[in-house]
Amino acid sequence: MPTTTPAQPVPPLSLPDAAKLPVDAVFERLATSAEGLGSAEAASRLQRFGPNALREHGTQPAAVLRRQLRNPMLILLVATALVSLILGEHTEAYIILGIIALSVGLGFVNEYRSERALEDLHAKVRHRTVVVRDGRSAAIDVTEVVPGDVVRVTIGDIVPADLRLIAAHDLECDESILTGESVPAAKSSDAPEAGAPPSDLSCCAYMGTTVKSGSASGVVVATGGATAFGAIALRLGERPPETAFEIGLRDFSSLLVRVTTVLTVSIFVVNAALNHPWLDSLLFSLAIAVGLTPQLLPAIVTVSLATGAQRLVKRSVVVKRLVSIEDLGNIEVLYTDKTGTLTTGSISYERAIDCAGRAADQVFTLGLLCNAAVVQNGSVVGGNPLDRALWEAAASRSAPLAGYAVLAEAPFDHERKLMSVLVTTPSGQRLVIAKGAPESIIARCPSVDRQARDVLTKLFAAGARVVALATRDGAGLTDLHPGDERDLQLQGFIAFSDPPKTDAAASLQRLRALGVDVKVVTGDNEHVAEKVCGDLGLAVQGVLVSAALDAMSDADLKEALPRTTIFARVTPEQKSRIIRLHRSLGKDVGFLGDGVNDAVALHDADVGISVDSATDVAKDAADIVLLDKSLSILADGVVEGRRIFSNTIKYVLMGTSSNFGNMFSAAGASLFLTFLPMTAPQILLNNLLYDVGEMTIPTDEVDPELLHRPSHWDMHFIRRFMLLFGPISSIFDFLTYGVMLVVFHAGPALFRSGWFVESLATQTLVIFLIRTRRVPFFRSRPSVPLLVTSLACVAVGAAVPFTPFGALLGFVPLPAAFFAILVAMIVVYLLLVEGAKAYFFRAPRRPRRRRELAPHARRIDRVASRWTRRARARRT
Repeated sequence: MPTTTPAQPVPPLSLPDAAKLPVDAVFERLATSAEGLGSAEAASRLQRFGPNALREHGTQPAAVLRRQLRNPMLILLVATALVSLILGEHTEAYIILGIIALSVGLGFVNEYRSERALEDLHAKVRHRTVVVRDGRSAAIDVTEVVPGDVVRVTIGDIVPADLRLIAAHDLECDESILTGESVPAAKSSDAPEAGAPPSDLSCCAYMGTTVKSGSASGVVVATGGATAFGAIALRLGERPPETAFEIGLRDFSSLLVRVTTVLTVSIFVVNAALNHPWLDSLLFSLAIAVGLTPQLLPAIVTVSLATGAQRLVKRSVVVKRLVSIEDLGNIEVLYTDKTGTLTTGSISYERAIDCAGRAADQVFTLGLLCNAAVVQNGSVVGGNPLDRALWEAAASRSAPLAGYAVLAEAPFDHERKLMSVLVTTPSGQRLVIAKGAPESIIARCPSVDRQARDVLTKLFAAGARVVALATRDGAGLTDLHPGDERDLQLQGFIAFSDPPKTDAAASLQRLRALGVDVKVVTGDNEHVAEKVCGDLGLAVQGVLVSAALDAMSDADLKEALPRTTIFARVTPEQKSRIIRLHRSLGKDVGFLGDGVNDAVALHDADVGISVDSATDVAKDAADIVLLDKSLSILADGVVEGRRIFSNTIKYVLMGTSSNFGNMFSAAGASLFLTFLPMTAPQILLNNLLYDVGEMTIPTDEVDPELLHRPSHWDMHFIRRFMLLFGPISSIFDFLTYGVMLVVFHAGPALFRSGWFVESLATQTLVIFLIRTRRVPFFRSRPSVPLLVTSLACVAVGAAVPFTPFGALLGFVPLPAAFFAILVAMIVVYLLLVEGAKAYFFRAPRRPRRRRELAPHARRIDRVASRWTRRARARRT
């Protein structure tokens, strides 16, 4: 549901009270009627009761600040600074607290801006509903629904408010969100009989529940937080489950914190054993802990995701959960429907024909009578695309329905794949009309001649969308139920056109180049799907239809999934089964759908993708919403997800390797120095400048080869990288120690100044090498923001010892000779890292073919035999 904080209205009528009253009494209490509210009155009530919404997505500054302070190392460091303040170390305590405040403030500002960006994205996803205003049906945003509105809902809709039903046709609502019951609840417009339990609200529909079948109209009793669903949502809140990316991120951070804690305690014990002042040792150890912990990793990820989300929204992609962007980049298999994705989705009426293939106006009339489109004053305001297209075609014809009257309706559902109506004809005859999928209609016809089947085959071969029409005598019927859809007589077919999209072939080719295997899962006929795929150049490896799927065991279906391209005439349960089984093969699966029958599959996929024109239940189940249903846009999202993950890994690799090296350097220095290599405030300043320089990593460019395939968290890879590049960093730290002690005979202040500048320069500049597997600058250039901020932070760090603030921290100016040596060390360090990088990322050797290996194998066998004979001779 849309979510902004509403005023807290007092409902004019509670749902239990409304259930006990007849509809006329409810109208009277709400000062409304079946004709709905007037526009002026609706506007007045909207101002009085507030928007029909539950919660603001938005950003709570206090919550963002709490997350910044949740780091236990940071809290412990603040406590230690306060102890230092109590013991009289005022200057050092103030400096520590000031630097901590700057660090927290930096993370707060970036995360707050990112959350505000996410809030703006949510505002772009709209839910609409059909209401009666001024006596006419109109589609409005659900946030504008007010008590007293008359609302119409149909299959696939999410009930927009608490309703007292006025009329209901085979209505069933999924109320599991409130009750936990998986079986849909049957609804009617009749008030409960006298003596019924107070909990019997079968004549009411709850906000947030889903219409599983049928249709209804109802008067709004309560909106927003005053609804039953709203009261629960506002009290409990909503916390979505963690994604695989979030779990990996959390596990990685927890691992580093545990390792850092153990090593920090060891450093403190060593310093205490060497009789260093215990408070200085404690502050130093804790500052090292804060410096080694990737405390800005969440902020880097958040900024990366928010930047990616803002880039995507310019391409008509709205992200409901930021972490879904990275999951989108990991998609290996994409299941998509056909209509509107591979085809234009602009379904238009083509022709109505009888069973012999001749044009038949009577078949067209039957299609208009058996129709679920919502029509107001001759204009279509709702309904499924096929029914809408039929009515739009009827606008250019003379009134074909004169003299007909619809008496009852059995609405469409995805199990029967048809709908039916009971009508009276101009002659007074009662007639049952059924319309739906050809195979469902034909199955209910006792006899269908060969000619009709041939006509249908030709329509499918031409790629047409087809519905079949059949009738039977309805004498004696006053109501209509699915059981009455029997003994039908096939009357003909209505064909619709939905041509392939002009850019779909290029989009499919691009997804293939990105390593995404596209599969079509559709409720349409398999021949139509094959025709569309053939026109677009999508190679069809195999086809499975609904009946074949039901006959297959899970093991057989899992084996067939990789070599099947089209799944036709599938039910919602079959879609979900296909996706769950494909995920069990270890693949990241995305699903693109827009109907109510897609909701479960959207939920079961690793990434659920829907469109802004989708049903409400589909948009709510999706992680990502496309404002335009296009595979090209989806490909942009895949690339963006991979770009974000690549930039996140840059920070992880650089942070872990540099921090691991600093750990060795700090521990080693503690063993032979009679003073601390850096004080706590100096370490915190170093860490702050380093983090500021890396906050622009999300803007960095990514090499094309890193976007060709999905990437995942690989702890083994990260550990190998850390163990190789961390010690290289330590080598130059120890070299700096030697230069400061041997060349410059440095005391504590000069030593700390030199290590501060060298440590900041090396660990910041190395990003230009780690960010790419190519030769930096020549074959892969960093983004301008990353280049500027990194160089600026190194320059600021080099200047700090010469400033009054540096003197306050205990720094002293460095001799010019130091900077000459520093430049030489940096050049050698970067060259060594580049060589190590070439070794680490070296191309794997091409495995030789058996024919190439045969001569070598024979040579090895001869040598081994010779050695064996010599060994036996020696033993003899």
